[in-house]
Amino acid sequence: MNIIDKKKMNSLAHIAVGRLNIKLDVEALLGDYSVAIQQMVAIARAVDINASILVLDEPTSSLDKKEVEQLFLIVKKLKTEGLGIVFISHFIEQIYEITDRVTILRNGRFIDSCPLKDLDRMSLISKMIGKDMNSRIAQEQQKNTDPDKLESFYKARNLGKRGIVNPSNIEIKKGEVVGFAGLLGCGRTETAQLIFGITRPDNAEIEIKGKKTKINSPTDAISKGLAFCPEDRKTDGIIANLTVRENIVLALQGRYGLFKQIPFAKQVELADQYIKLLSIATPGCEQLARNLSGGNQQKVILARWLAINPEFLLLDEPTRGIDVGAKAEIMDIIVNLARNGKAILFISSELDEVVRCSDRIFVFRDRSMVGEINKDLSIGSIMETIAYSAKEEEVSDSI
Repeated sequence: MNIIDKKKMNSLAHIAVGRLNIKLDVEALLGDYSVAIQQMVAIARAVDINASILVLDEPTSSLDKKEVEQLFLIVKKLKTEGLGIVFISHFIEQIYEITDRVTILRNGRFIDSCPLKDLDRMSLISKMIGKDMNSRIAQEQQKNTDPDKLESFYKARNLGKRGIVNPSNIEIKKGEVVGFAGLLGCGRTETAQLIFGITRPDNAEIEIKGKKTKINSPTDAISKGLAFCPEDRKTDGIIANLTVRENIVLALQGRYGLFKQIPFAKQVELADQYIKLLSIATPGCEQLARNLSGGNQQKVILARWLAINPEFLLLDEPTRGIDVGAKAEIMDIIVNLARNGKAILFISSELDEVVRCSDRIFVFRDRSMVGEINKDLSIGSIMETIAYSAKEEEVSDSI
């Protein structure tokens, strides 16, 4: 039977964290410290076992700017001591600050590996998304009015959450599709979740149709005319073991409440209406949702929210994982909803889809909204905004 020598264990722990200049009580619960300290303790543990290579997988995803600086000081110190470090991140500026060599993977495939000094930001982004900066995709839908004449539906100032996404100012009008574009992990989804109240913003000033309001929960958002189709339809959207009818009426039933059941005949009528409207391929409304294709499941989620007649529809990756035909159908539906007066927020990792659907595009990078595009809607302009806004920030910081 081995007896734990706590005195020796604490002494070794002090030495391990001291090597990285971390000051903390090694006998305290780790959960009582910040995420940054928890990350550093994990690094201290790896170094203490004489590891030759340290793998850091998105270590800064939950850290603020000062915590990132503290972590990078430790990483740079370990590098000088001869430790090999693999730093995995979607944050462009952090890659250029901390790494010597970059390896690019896309969709599970190796794309390139080279010294970072040989790769400018535009080339890196081009390799990451698989598009050339000169790519241009003409919009298939024409704007039906002057955007300046459209009525504002949602406006937010200082919309952000510390440690999650930096504050930004956003306005979305009735009758337009506003796209959110950027690399994975850039803050698009997090901003949409702030808008819908899934995450509560820090100090945002929000107006809906010109009136100041607060949105502290999805219930608040729904009551104010918002609806949200989430990024992961299988986990957060479709309920596979319910029928198409039950999935479609779910949000409407939630609005009515537990004790005011929607009559079965009305449920069938509503489900059949949206099956026809959205061309959902199903033998009938009593088909289990799990038996539908991915594209048709996505249409069922869209139908669920359209059934409550929202004024503002937030769509996070609505075309992910579905076939080309279904993508085209859903994008047509999105544009037509906007032309009929709905305010639409459209998020997609596919830049050509964002360009094709959107009237305006907000561009995100490294958890910040870094630009708005309302004239030259092209893949090239999005890539330029992602790449070159970083240099503008560096100049402004040095002044």
